[in-house]
Amino acid sequence: MTAPKPKPTPAIHAAPSRWRHALVLLLVFVLLAALLTSDTLYAQLQRLLSVAEPLIAAHPVWGGVIFVLLSALSAMLAFFTSAVLVPAAVLSWGKAVTVALLWLGWFIGGLCAYGIGRSLGRPLLGARGWEHVSGFYRRRLSAHVDLPVVLLLQLALPSEIPGYLCGLLRVRLRIYATALALAELPYAIGTVWVGESILQRQSGWLVGLGVLAAIASGYALYLLHKALERKRD
Repeated sequence: MTAPKPKPTPAIHAAPSRWRHALVLLLVFVLLAALLTSDTLYAQLQRLLSVAEPLIAAHPVWGGVIFVLLSALSAMLAFFTSAVLVPAAVLSWGKAVTVALLWLGWFIGGLCAYGIGRSLGRPLLGARGWEHVSGFYRRRLSAHVDLPVVLLLQLALPSEIPGYLCGLLRVRLRIYATALALAELPYAIGTVWVGESILQRQSGWLVGLGVLAAIASGYALYLLHKALERKRD
């Protein structure tokens, strides 16, 4: 007599807040688009940019270094973002250079998060609000995870989590660095596109980009959990 097989519990249904990140992205874009409709707020933005642009132009090297460092910091801390500097950077350096600097900063920040997670254990993964999320993935991932799964992890989760998580699990640095480089490039391009839309006051483009970002993030999360289900089975 063959024992009945236990019914699998799909990992995707056990996942914490599986669509929260996508919804937050969409709400941020919608809020930005709504703010751009205000003539007063847009005039304030133009005044801030008129102050920031000549400062960056006067100190291009140090401006670039500071922008990269702030971008790296934003990749490590949930409560900090360098995206507010992107419109000024686009005005000063152009889109291509801003994409490169933003990508470099996020890449450095991801590697630093990986190093901290590997050497210190659980620096931020046990923090309130992320403990359930990080615990969910720690129980389902191992050091031998392959590149597609790490890439999906990087695309699906907020940027401050995968580095610490992969470092803690001791995922191979080559695998993590490759996934990090690939995942951050489209986000850098999209962020610069958002910055340009803000400069040109294109609210419709912002909403469209928000929908696209939310769909991409949600679909990456879905694919990640499907991959975890297959590995477990």
